[in-house]
Amino acid sequence: MKKNKQFVVIGIGRFGHSVATSLYKLGYEVLVIDNSEKEIQDIANQVTHAVQLDARDEEALKRLGIRNFDVAIVAIGDDIQSNILVSVMLKELGVQKVVAKAKDALHGRVLEKIGVDRVIYPERDMGIRVAHNLTSVNDLLDYIELSPDYSIVEVFAPQEFVDNTIGKLNLRAKYRVSVIAIKSAEEINAAPGADALIKQGDILVVIGSNQAISNLPK
Repeated sequence: MKKNKQFVVIGIGRFGHSVATSLYKLGYEVLVIDNSEKEIQDIANQVTHAVQLDARDEEALKRLGIRNFDVAIVAIGDDIQSNILVSVMLKELGVQKVVAKAKDALHGRVLEKIGVDRVIYPERDMGIRVAHNLTSVNDLLDYIELSPDYSIVEVFAPQEFVDNTIGKLNLRAKYRVSVIAIKSAEEINAAPGADALIKQGDILVVIGSNQAISNLPK
């Protein structure tokens, strides 16, 4: 069953392709736009609609009813001028929320100035995640930055947590973190209660300040 929110993804490079197909798999209506016939053919069966056109053509966007989409993702990569121009047009055409990919900080500041609702830095953000994965003193498996000070991380359960319940460990009071999921080989326990038992080999999904997370047992 398709969900109500509609997305349009403009520019089908690696980032745009990943966003579009992921949204479609989650059950959303997804339109993709790219000026490459090959890219459109390759993705056509993995999204709701795929259209080949030049996204800088304002009249063509109007004919597609672009203003009726809830969220537009401008994933145009190397052509910064086109990225900015399309973002401006989408705002002027009345798209409710415009998200745009930025190549660097200067590009991002320009996008913010023209009113883009959210700027994404895929290369920078992936670099941050890789750096955390390589240098963390915890057994860090994945990392998502919520703000400069707070993150969500996946870590292997520290040995001293094993065979204890979340309630007994009292993690909020002792470490100022919350476990929002426990992943085992058999299942994922989302929003585990105080009686949830942590077993050997479990992966904990933890939210907290970066300082608090760094203080977790090794």
